[in-house]
Amino acid sequence: MKRALAIMVGAALILLLATLTLVVMPYLQMSAEQVPPDLKPYTEQQQRGRQVYIANGCVYCHSQQPRDPSFAPGDKARGWGRPSVPGDYAYDEPHLLGTMRTGPDLFNIGARQPSIDWQLMHLYNPRAIIKGSIMPSYPFLFRHVDEPVEGDKVVNIPPPYGPESGKIVATEDALALAEYMLALDHTYPAPTLPTLPPKTDEPKENRAP
Repeated sequence: MKRALAIMVGAALILLLATLTLVVMPYLQMSAEQVPPDLKPYTEQQQRGRQVYIANGCVYCHSQQPRDPSFAPGDKARGWGRPSVPGDYAYDEPHLLGTMRTGPDLFNIGARQPSIDWQLMHLYNPRAIIKGSIMPSYPFLFRHVDEPVEGDKVVNIPPPYGPESGKIVATEDALALAEYMLALDHTYPAPTLPTLPPKTDEPKENRAP
C-alpha cells in the first residue's frame, strides 16, 4: 500500500513539474512579450481566409517562421525576411508555425507577392505561374461561369491552364484566403529581435598562429 502511495505521489510530482515547465512558465514568459507596434489584428475577411488556410491543410506544407541567420542562414538568403519573434504571433489563435517546408515559408508572402491577382491565379493553378510547382490546385475555390456579373472577381488564367470558354471567378473563400495571404507581411521592425554583439578585433598577441 505504501509503495503504491509513493508511486502515485511521485507521478503527481512529475506531472506537476511538467505542467509548470511546459505550460505555466511559457505562459508567463509569453504574456510579458512585447507586441510589435506595427502589427495589426486580422480583419474579419482575413480571419475567414485563415480558417480556409487551415481547412485546406496549407499548414502541412508551409511554415511561417523564418529562422535567425546564425542558426539557419538559408532562410534569409531565400528572401523570407527577418527572423520571427514571439510578438509576431500575438493575434494568431492557433499559431500556424508549421512543421514542414514542402513549399516556401509564408511569413512574408504578402510582401513578396502583394498582388491579389497573383494570389488568386496561384491558388487556381500554381503551374500557371511557377512551372514545375508541386503545390496542388484549388479549383473548387472558384466558379466557372459563361459571363461574369457585376461584383464578380474575374481571374484571368493564361492558356492552357484556364477554360477554353467562359471565365473563372473567385468565390468568397478564395478572396478571403488571398486577403489572408496578403496580410502575411511582417516587414515592420521587431523590437525584441536579438542582435549580435559588434565584432571587435582581437589583439594580435591573442590570435592563433
